[in-house]
Amino acid sequence: MGETASRGTVLVTGGTGYLAGWLIVELLKSGYRVRATVRDTARAEPARRAILDRSAGARSLQLVQADLLDDEGWEPALDGVDAVLHTASPMPVGNEADLITTARDGTRRVLTTAARVGVRRVVFTSSGTAARSSNPSSTTTEDMWSEPSGDATHVYPDSKIYAERLAWELADELGLDLTAVLPSFMQGPPVGAPGRAGTIDVVRRLLDRAMPALPRLGWNVVDVRDEARLHVLALEQPAAIGERYNGSGTFLWYRDVARILREGLPEQKKIPARELPDFLVRLAARRDPHLAMIVDELGIVRTVDSSKARRQLGWTTRDAQTTILDTARALIAQERPPSTSSPRTP
Repeated sequence: MGETASRGTVLVTGGTGYLAGWLIVELLKSGYRVRATVRDTARAEPARRAILDRSAGARSLQLVQADLLDDEGWEPALDGVDAVLHTASPMPVGNEADLITTARDGTRRVLTTAARVGVRRVVFTSSGTAARSSNPSSTTTEDMWSEPSGDATHVYPDSKIYAERLAWELADELGLDLTAVLPSFMQGPPVGAPGRAGTIDVVRRLLDRAMPALPRLGWNVVDVRDEARLHVLALEQPAAIGERYNGSGTFLWYRDVARILREGLPEQKKIPARELPDFLVRLAARRDPHLAMIVDELGIVRTVDSSKARRQLGWTTRDAQTTILDTARALIAQERPPSTSSPRTP
């Protein structure tokens, strides 16, 4: 892409998303002009201000309206850009749409429009769940391709699997220069106000005292800021074209996350230490759709190999403790009521 002063324009889809916010910040700080798609430009204004506040004075950010379910808006959004980073994907919470259909149709809409207007370079945000062996003890590498479960409780990971498969098919058919990034379990502070759903709920629930005991669940924790950096590294390296990259970090049990919070934020009281028996988790999963999505992972340690990204792209990550504590501090700051005390005096 050349030196900072001559870097081009990048379209980021799903501009108000958790990862997309940090990705836009990373692009702006690296000297790119960014155009981001949102479903409602007026409602996205707070997100735009938060992104610019974190972007070291950069102002080259344009919000444009486009929806994964509608053809309108995508051609002007993609016209004149040098690359597209397709991060937009429907989330399972508060979404009544067919996730698989939306993810596939949205991917087709973005990539075919990109090819039609002459944009060849695409970085696609997949998911670590799209590269997984049926044997949990196997180390996950980018050579693995997950099979969709077909289970209604796993419709979100299935949507990511189907969407990535389609992206590679379209890249081959349309002559696109595609790279896929497969994030694992992202934590870290949101760019702006955190939403009420998402992966950082594992920390929020501990801070809110909503977890009296801890399920035997664990995740490969990676910082969302590092994941954003991986996308930009993948964009900038010609050798990344045609490749998949796992974006993974340290495996942490839920009890490890709780311990980090107890030790790093001792003022936060009543963060649990005891574990919840598996049979109780399975019972709760019958009523809790969040638990139903992950109950099959009870007691399982999955090892994800991200050495390819580190070796080929020079990717580095923060330590998991920093990531968890930064997540918690962001959530605490957001929930803290406005001060009613008297103004400070010198």
